[in-house]
Amino acid sequence: MSITSSFYDQNADSLAEQYNSLTFEEVHASWKAYWPLDGDTVLDVGASSGRDAKWMAQQGAEIFALEPSPAMMSIGKANTGDVVTWLQDELPSLKTAQSLGIRFDLILVSAVWMHVPPSQRSRAFRKLSNLLAPNGRLVITLRHGPFDDERIGYPVSISELEQFAKDTALLVKEVSDSGDSLGRSRVTWQTVVLSLPDDGSGDLNKVRHIIVNDSKSATYKLALLRVLLRIADAHPGCVSDRTGGEVAIPMGLVALYWVKAFKRLIDIGKLQQNSNPNSGLGFVTEEGWHQLKHLSADDLAVGSLFLGDEAKALQKTIQASIKTMKEGPIAHISTGTKQDKKHEFSTVAPAKRRRTQHSVYLDTQFFESFGFFVLKQSLWECFRLYNSWIEPLVVNQWVMQMQRFELNRKNNVSLQSYHDCLVWLDKDHDTREVRKRVGELQREKHRVSSVWSNTKLTKSFHVDHCLPFAYWPNNDMWNLLPTTENENSSKSDRLPSKKRLVESRNRIVNWWHLAWGEQDQHRQRFFTEAALSLPNLPPRCRDFEEVFDAMGLQIRGVKSRLLINEW
Repeated sequence: MSITSSFYDQNADSLAEQYNSLTFEEVHASWKAYWPLDGDTVLDVGASSGRDAKWMAQQGAEIFALEPSPAMMSIGKANTGDVVTWLQDELPSLKTAQSLGIRFDLILVSAVWMHVPPSQRSRAFRKLSNLLAPNGRLVITLRHGPFDDERIGYPVSISELEQFAKDTALLVKEVSDSGDSLGRSRVTWQTVVLSLPDDGSGDLNKVRHIIVNDSKSATYKLALLRVLLRIADAHPGCVSDRTGGEVAIPMGLVALYWVKAFKRLIDIGKLQQNSNPNSGLGFVTEEGWHQLKHLSADDLAVGSLFLGDEAKALQKTIQASIKTMKEGPIAHISTGTKQDKKHEFSTVAPAKRRRTQHSVYLDTQFFESFGFFVLKQSLWECFRLYNSWIEPLVVNQWVMQMQRFELNRKNNVSLQSYHDCLVWLDKDHDTREVRKRVGELQREKHRVSSVWSNTKLTKSFHVDHCLPFAYWPNNDMWNLLPTTENENSSKSDRLPSKKRLVESRNRIVNWWHLAWGEQDQHRQRFFTEAALSLPNLPPRCRDFEEVFDAMGLQIRGVKSRLLINEW
């Protein structure tokens, strides 16, 4: 599509004028019954001048506009203003759209499909179908007729889309024919409306079967599922590769979360985790785990620095955890028959043999030095989207599993003790550093203000989780913002609205600069946490403005998945 993309860049002004000479209602009358409703979340693929995106936003829909041409996107942004979120992206990759973690009620692919080479269409259609919400509509317009300029167009057909729909479990709802709105005699159009009746992948049922029905002699399968759920939810930026329908994430990050998952259970609760009371846990070693017993699960946070003996012990613990996972749940979680068994997970060894480091900084580079964990992209997206439904099921099954083990029964462990040891984060633990930083700045005579109102803060300030901890447990620096007691109470467990976020942009970015921008260690941790937790940030991002934009996308994604009220 390089020639075509270049054409759109070079002729953006004239093309935008042509598109804007028609209205949305004129162009899209054939599928009026499926037009977006107030509150719908819409993806406009190939949004060009923003004509359609602007009209749909005016109906009350939340619009994400994708456009590969920088020149067209510039015009589109000017046309729509702040009511539309613009992202540079294109078919068939849709990399930016996938990173959002949002499922759309409507995806519009208008006057785009003929530019997608036939060899890439199956992949493009699959990616589009994976972005649909249950009962979401995918609308594709097909152009029949040649181009009289440099643009490249390929033949399109209804039958091709019908086959793609069968392959991805979409239903064809309607097909309609229409002439060309611009009056070109050799051009006609067809519009195809497709729908996803449910999640379309079967992954929810697959995951539920593993959690509830799969045979287990230890809690390892449940632990791995919870680890992946947590990483998928908390670290959308950790994906190192998306190819061939699979996702690769850093093996070291999976192992770190494995350690965090078991830390309270073993060190505090001393709870048996396998069916043999005389058999130890392979990842709990004298030279590794036992040298870290003084640390809490919350101390093992992304962006933390470990030195000397702690660094060595942590690396040994991670390596032992990887070995346990490979020999246990990775090897034994599978689907299909005995004759046709398919493993759900696999690993890739690091490119070069790693050496023990005397200092360890928990960032992407360190995590990737242990290799990669690989799973199907559809399963990864299932973990991201349905985390709030799946994780409570995992936790309950984990408790039930532990209740069956001999030593836990002998010790009369209470139900509350099991759940206390499965708590993931201590809400108060990681707000202390922010409180300490505010105090330091106040003593240095800096004005520290509420990010929401610019009110000067006193000693009785509060620390607000921008994305509410109750719904999305995250204590990263970028997510902890100083505010007044009244504002924090008023906001409670709600998400900031888009309007409030836009109005507070400068204050939030200025707070980040003031608090975390001066000292190297603070700045490095801030950006490390942000790159792993927020969508579409490069690992080496050092721009606070980029972090703010990514935070806005994460807020929209969490709102879409969890239906949280706005403030």
